[in-house]
Amino acid sequence: MPMPLKRILAATTVAATLFTAPLVSARLDSKEPLQSYRQSYFAIVAMNFGPIADMVKGDIPWDLEMLQGWAKDLETVTELNLLRGFAPGSEKGTTRAKPAIWDNMDDFEAKLTDLSDAAKALDKAAEGGDRAAIAEAVKATGGTCKACHDDYKSKDYLY
Repeated sequence: MPMPLKRILAATTVAATLFTAPLVSARLDSKEPLQSYRQSYFAIVAMNFGPIADMVKGDIPWDLEMLQGWAKDLETVTELNLLRGFAPGSEKGTTRAKPAIWDNMDDFEAKLTDLSDAAKALDKAAEGGDRAAIAEAVKATGGTCKACHDDYKSKDYLY
């Protein structure tokens, strides 16, 4: 690679890094990074699962290609290690997580595994394109969300 091109590439990389670093760090709460991580994870889950459920219910127009993209993203995000966001002591602060999570970590972990398994099944159903199979997979995935919310999500904070 010619030297001027290397310099341009290096300068562009530095500029991009300097521009995006504040944007990335702005989302993280430096006082409560684990709570911020958890809330971000669940926001991404909701932003992918919500439109799928709305499509199945007929609240928004059916678009299989979009649904497949959301299902793929949902399946991908549920593969992240969310448990690292539930370290001891992180039950304090800005959170809707009930303290019961830390008392029942094995059950909580099992519920996260159920969500991941359901998201994989939903992605597979979406790939197949059969609306009835997708609807069943949405119902199953929603059931895994509800099971965890019932036991581990406080209704008294945030939204």
